[in-house]
Amino acid sequence: MAVKYHDYYDTLGVDRSATQQQIQSAYRKLARKYHPDINKTPEAEKKFKELSEAYEVLKDPEKRKRYDTLGADWQAGQDFRPPPGWDGFSQTRPRSAGGSSTFSFGGFNDDDEPFETFSGSFSDFFQSIFGGGMSSESQRARQRQDRPRGAAGARQETAANADHEAEVTLPLEDAYRGGRRTLTLTIDETGAHGVRERRNKNLEVTIPPGIQDGKRLRLGGQGARLPDGRTGDLYLKIRIAPHAVFRIDGADLEADLPVTPWEAALGAKVTAPLVDGSATVTIPPGARSGKKLRLKGKGLKRDGTERGDLYFVLSIVVPEKITAEEHELFEKLAKVSKFDPRSK
Repeated sequence: MAVKYHDYYDTLGVDRSATQQQIQSAYRKLARKYHPDINKTPEAEKKFKELSEAYEVLKDPEKRKRYDTLGADWQAGQDFRPPPGWDGFSQTRPRSAGGSSTFSFGGFNDDDEPFETFSGSFSDFFQSIFGGGMSSESQRARQRQDRPRGAAGARQETAANADHEAEVTLPLEDAYRGGRRTLTLTIDETGAHGVRERRNKNLEVTIPPGIQDGKRLRLGGQGARLPDGRTGDLYLKIRIAPHAVFRIDGADLEADLPVTPWEAALGAKVTAPLVDGSATVTIPPGARSGKKLRLKGKGLKRDGTERGDLYFVLSIVVPEKITAEEHELFEKLAKVSKFDPRSK
């Protein structure tokens, strides 16, 4: 079946030769602009999903290499079929792919009132590249994965004991704050007369504050129902979606912090973003680009009750345009300064 070709480089507005840092920077900038929690225009959610799909491929060197083998001659919107001999992406299917998503997830705002968060699935084009051509063993694994799933990455596997495993992707803010969340899960189970039935189950789940990516929650008795009335358990695996500002490293978070040349040279107090607000950060005099400043306890939860840390990576930014007065001052500085960054 032909699908429409997606130019992921064009979606992110980068060249095919772009570095990983340039790809990440482009995604963060656009994701901040089009995230449905921020941009309420009708086209924002569609655009955000397109950006997320493009970033999912280009951020991963292996996926990007696979995508690049298709060549640069395709144009967005053209009919596309995988080339002869195309054997799929790898021996496992990406966890975020899924064309039959029925999983919905409601987040909460600062007043603990529900609001709509990003949900959905990646395109048929994505799945045509990364979803097929597996070994027989992997095909069996994929068949298990292709049982009813939900939007935002939910996946379930029915075991003999009626246990289910689901995977759900949360915004970083929801994982950081925790709290009660409402979700709808579609599961298959065997009815009283041995007939397979599909039913929706609404669940209210308590997400522990600061939960890390990859952690699992057990919901006793929330799995499939067997003909004899017994029910299995539901194991909920938490995934945290890529964020426009913060990068996740286990329990620690990291974010870039732009500063001016004079703030770096003289030292300053600047406002920096937190997951749940903002903070005043002290820039030490003589700070260099790449220097890390730590805010203790502003990350996700480590094992136990202690939180990880938040690291700000300083980035010195030079103004693109300056006034005549600023130009004069920079000239004076150039005349009096003996600093040479190229000398050893």
